[in-house]
Amino acid sequence: MKLQRMNRRALALGALAVSGALALTACGSDETGNPDGGSSNAAAPSNIKCDDASGQVLADGSSAQKNAVDAWVKQFSAACKVEINYKAGGSGAGITAFTQGQVPWAGSDSALKPDEVEASKKICSGGQGIDLPMVGGPIAVGYNVPGVDKLVLDSATIAKIFDSKITKWNDPAIAKLNPDAKLPDLKIQAFHRSDESGTTDNFTKYLIATAKKDFPYEGGKAWQAKGGQSAPQSSGVAAQVKQTAGAIGYFELSYAKDGIKTVAIDTGADKPVEATVDNATKAIAEAKVVGTGKDLALELNYGTKAAGAYPMVLVTYEIVCDKGNKAETLPAVKAFLRYAASEDGQKILAENDYAPMPEEIITKVRTTVESLS
Repeated sequence: MKLQRMNRRALALGALAVSGALALTACGSDETGNPDGGSSNAAAPSNIKCDDASGQVLADGSSAQKNAVDAWVKQFSAACKVEINYKAGGSGAGITAFTQGQVPWAGSDSALKPDEVEASKKICSGGQGIDLPMVGGPIAVGYNVPGVDKLVLDSATIAKIFDSKITKWNDPAIAKLNPDAKLPDLKIQAFHRSDESGTTDNFTKYLIATAKKDFPYEGGKAWQAKGGQSAPQSSGVAAQVKQTAGAIGYFELSYAKDGIKTVAIDTGADKPVEATVDNATKAIAEAKVVGTGKDLALELNYGTKAAGAYPMVLVTYEIVCDKGNKAETLPAVKAFLRYAASEDGQKILAENDYAPMPEEIITKVRTTVESLS
């Protein structure tokens, strides 16, 4: 009897140990995998090169790429002993922080202007700030019109909506593009960015390039058109569109979540083009490198009419010194940008509604990252 009791006790302890091991395995899976416990990206890629990277890196800039940076940081920090704190205060704030020496790296949806390059020389010892195109994607035009599940607009109509020239959803110009839609007699609530934004810069560049007569402004990071309402950052505009009947706004596709519908663009191609990662990549592939030296600033073709090419795109640049980076942050910044530009880093973009850079462009970025000093 005593032996039987000992055997039963041993079996019970063994079962408890197995149960505990399984529980620990499950917990480990959730911590390193997706928030929902899925298996995708269950562990940081084993080929991330940390080198001598350590410590903490503060960065600021484009809110357009925030979701992409968050995905990169999750993987990178799991492999390297580096804490990346990306503020995402907007492209304008990021460039200012960079040129004032407050951050060693910034994100911007617009390339550096000549005066910004000149300012960067004061903090890049013996060098200057350069643009590294790392993240692409469509600028989605999201809308909230009850009863309208599909909506087509062209650049002229979008320009008039955001310049307060079209104010009702059943306007004849919108109805002509959407003959099968039941458009309500509802006031349009157009939302734009309140902060200086590269998203605004690229959105207005598209309108100026394709509908200059209907959008007679110079463009830039600050909103210039008449009327409308404003909200800070892409997340703020998306939130307003989601909660406001009759609303329309512009933001990156990654923010078009939780039921926000997006506009298909009539570009003059055979059929309207949806805002998708693949369609954005087709448009970005037509871009030309116009930067000099190690600068890789791009010129986008906003007026493309190629089949399936979504023209309202942006490219987010990681801005860093080509030479003269601070010794205490260079290893971490270089290692992080190396990972972001790697095959694994670019693959994560598509999984988060961003467009990877075309191979010809990202190859140049990888070479430039390795030369940072």
